[in-house]
Amino acid sequence: MVVLASALGLALGLVALGACSSDKAAVTTTTSSSGPPASTTTTTPPPPPTTTTVLAVPVAATGAAGLAAQAVSAEKAVRDPAVTGEALARAGWEQQVVYRALLADPALRAEVVRLVPGEWRTTVEANARAGAELRAMTPPQPAPPDNWRILAPRPLDQLLALYKEAERETGVPWEYLASVHLVETKLSRIKGPSTAGAQGPMQFLPGTWKQYGRGGDVYDDHDAILGAARLLKANGAPGRMGDALYSYNHSQRYVTGVSLYAERMVADEAAFRGYYGWQVYYRTVAGDRVLLPGYPDVPAL
Repeated sequence: MVVLASALGLALGLVALGACSSDKAAVTTTTSSSGPPASTTTTTPPPPPTTTTVLAVPVAATGAAGLAAQAVSAEKAVRDPAVTGEALARAGWEQQVVYRALLADPALRAEVVRLVPGEWRTTVEANARAGAELRAMTPPQPAPPDNWRILAPRPLDQLLALYKEAERETGVPWEYLASVHLVETKLSRIKGPSTAGAQGPMQFLPGTWKQYGRGGDVYDDHDAILGAARLLKANGAPGRMGDALYSYNHSQRYVTGVSLYAERMVADEAAFRGYYGWQVYYRTVAGDRVLLPGYPDVPAL
């Protein structure tokens, strides 16, 4: 049995900007660490802070020229080492909002790509296409799951260290592990099962976890990332990444979407700084909802 993304990466904000396009006041929420306590056999970093400042929801610019300028501004900001903390989080979320605004309109997407300067064209096109591919896999649902909790992710540098540890152990490029993590649970922001019963930050079905988890904790970032690397390695990575990703989710759209995000990080590691700021959006029949840290105690926007 393979790992499925079913209701996770496919409903995590890879759809067009919908009902959440108005500014909200910044709030502070309290969350707990991701999943049950870490396995005592791993060297898991400490959990993320329990207090998370949620920034005002960014708004996409109007028109192709505005979106092109906004995309370039956000892409530059996430690559600027002087941009840190809340400013970096804001830039990443703004980047996400721009690409979400392009997903449902291929003509607008093509015009925005045409308008951005040449040095940014590949990046903007890849991010927009990745989201469109993943969105096409996802039908809208009646409402966000009430059995999900939205948490803060581990600090950026800790996640990078976990991906790179898994790469050293298995040879699977860290960028692909980061991309799978992004698509499946927005870097562990989501704690909750898929409709198929997949669990943990990398979304393993129980049988698959038994095969690749090696006795670890499916809810632990360290163990789950290593398990995902072992699964990908067993199915062709790094030489045949397409086959390996298809084994993770039997969809060519999934392979394309994950690969496009990964390739952006291969081209420039700083791209991960932007993806780290991406939030959880959920596609419903009434429009898209933002699920912020603290959900369901904090209402969806």
